[in-house]
Amino acid sequence: MDELKLYESEYRFMEIIWEAQPVRSTELARLAAYQLGWKKSTSYTVLKKLSGRGFVKNEGAVVTALVQREEVQRYESESLVDKSFGGSLPAFLTAFLRDRRLTREEAEEIRRMIEEAVKDD
Repeated sequence: MDELKLYESEYRFMEIIWEAQPVRSTELARLAAYQLGWKKSTSYTVLKKLSGRGFVKNEGAVVTALVQREEVQRYESESLVDKSFGGSLPAFLTAFLRDRRLTREEAEEIRRMIEEAVKDD
């Protein structure tokens, strides 16, 4: 699957699946009604679309995700940086942190992530 783009409503529906899987489709429709205010027909329509696009498997009325949350998050993050910041992570971080203060713990966590991600030449 090349494109992991989900629309907002699809992402919220996938969050339910990621949390509840494996989940029976009737239970999924009930959860979507409760959490998203959807009718059963809406849940089944979105489920069919997500299944057709390879995001989920609906076999024997049991739904499981074929794509992990982290894969979608990575795709969306990379798309945002590419589209809005010309692929520049420093430009993204400059914009993101412009009016935001980090806690010492957040800064340390980010520092560790950067150290782990640095490529040694």
